[in-house]
Amino acid sequence: MLILSRRAGEAIRIGGDIRLVVIATDSGGVRIGIEAPSDVSILREELLLEVESENIRAQAEHTGPLRDLMGGDGGAAGAESSEAEDS
Repeated sequence: MLILSRRAGEAIRIGGDIRLVVIATDSGGVRIGIEAPSDVSILREELLLEVESENIRAQAEHTGPLRDLMGGDGGAAGAESSEAEDS
């Protein structure tokens, strides 16, 4: 991780086409402006983590009933035991 000190109005370049500008600083934090091409996704990390967590929760809710119907392990144990009975 690169750590830099910048004052209001100073900028940082990332590659040739992303520019971060310190807009203002105060005791509560820093305001940053970001100039980047429209094809570059810019997301606040806490929102990205929240969406990922919600997606995992929704997937678990969606697949839970299916797992219950298939014997809790996707039916794999049932398939193995029936093969053993056939032998």
